[in-house]
Amino acid sequence: MNKPVPNDGTVGKALEVLDLVASLGRPVRFKELQSLSDFPKASLYRFLQTLTNQGMLSYEASTQTYAPGLRLVRLAHAAWRQSSLAPVARPFLDALAQETGEAVHLAQLDHGHVLFVDKRKGTDNFDTLAQAGKVAPSYCTGVGKAILAFMPEPARDRALQQQAFLKYTPATHDSIDELAADLIEIRKNGFAFDREEHETGIISIAAPILTDPDTVIGALSIATSTNRHSLQALEAFRPALLDTATQIANAASTWQFPSQN
Repeated sequence: MNKPVPNDGTVGKALEVLDLVASLGRPVRFKELQSLSDFPKASLYRFLQTLTNQGMLSYEASTQTYAPGLRLVRLAHAAWRQSSLAPVARPFLDALAQETGEAVHLAQLDHGHVLFVDKRKGTDNFDTLAQAGKVAPSYCTGVGKAILAFMPEPARDRALQQQAFLKYTPATHDSIDELAADLIEIRKNGFAFDREEHETGIISIAAPILTDPDTVIGALSIATSTNRHSLQALEAFRPALLDTATQIANAASTWQFPSQN
């Protein structure tokens, strides 16, 4: 991983190992984890054993591999119900996907990155990398930029410092200054575009979900492929997108969601 381990004691270190296993998206052997982790071999093994004993990881003896455990499934469902916009937004997302015939994404900010908490598909003719539970950069996604543009300045500055500004495509913003100009335009217009900034061939139009002008609790987007629509054609969905964002914000106004950070 080659990054500093947060100084959060034993629990923080164990969660770092849990994140590593989950991020690989497949069962993984100890040797591979060791090559990716900064922890000493004995410490890594101890964390894996504790996580397995607690049901946070499962261990398959026949293949000698670790994978996320069933206890995480229960916790994930509880988090989805209690801490995400998804249960409130689901009927509105379904209606928007049916109306547009495109993929609709719902996201919230998590430590400077966007966490996709729901996805509804209006067609099976194409798909995007975004899936519920996936994390993506905020600086090069429509939902991410829509959230960043409407965050209070101190929180936005912290989030910007957490961006890697990797160049995923030729259209990706690769500096804070370049992104900042885009965010000013997004705040002025009230919506954002993803101009193939994260995935080549995938574009989207996104809107913030605002419970008031200064409180953004998430964002939603309509995503499609350049084989199906141009950006100009995608803008035709803007009224429906903005209306859906307002409906979700109104429905969520009595909920208490985690702060965007």
